Amino acid sequence: MSLLTVILSGSHNKESFSCGNILLDAYLHKQAKQDVKRKLAACFVLAQKTVIKGYYTLSGLSINQNLLPAEMQRKLPPSYLKLPATLLGRLAVDSKHQGQGIGELLLIDALKRSYLASSEVASMAVVVDPIDAAAFKFYQKYGFLELPESDKLFLPMATIAQLF
Repeated sequence: MSLLTVILSGSHNKESFSCGNILLDAYLHKQAKQDVKRKLAACFVLAQKTVIKGYYTLSGLSINQNLLPAEMQRKLPPSYLKLPATLLGRLAVDSKHQGQGIGELLLIDALKRSYLASSEVASMAVVVDPIDAAAFKFYQKYGFLELPESDKLFLPMATIAQLF
């Protein structure tokens, strides 16, 4: 399966990226390279030559089993209190490229990458922590479910597997 994104590198022009959200812009400009270097997050970019059209980050995460809906908990061994997951930490599209479906392409790419990695490093879901109400609606539109007692959403890897 081919992927649309590549790992962020020094050849990408991070400084020209602007999505309209100061936190997401600042992360790419100042923090992403350090997070990649320290293995805290992997940052993937959709780029045309050096121009970054959008990016997302992935990292490992564990979630408490008791946060999952009851029907999912019943299918899991009770001894697994913490479950492995993948955190889709950030997803942003440059303002010059918004409204072109790039956010959806980035999400699909992130889900595909997460699914492929889950065959080698276990992950039972992709979790997101939406930055605002618009992001919350974006992820819900694609089937993400609320994690009770948190501001996070998740999509089970079993659901993602059906996509690919």
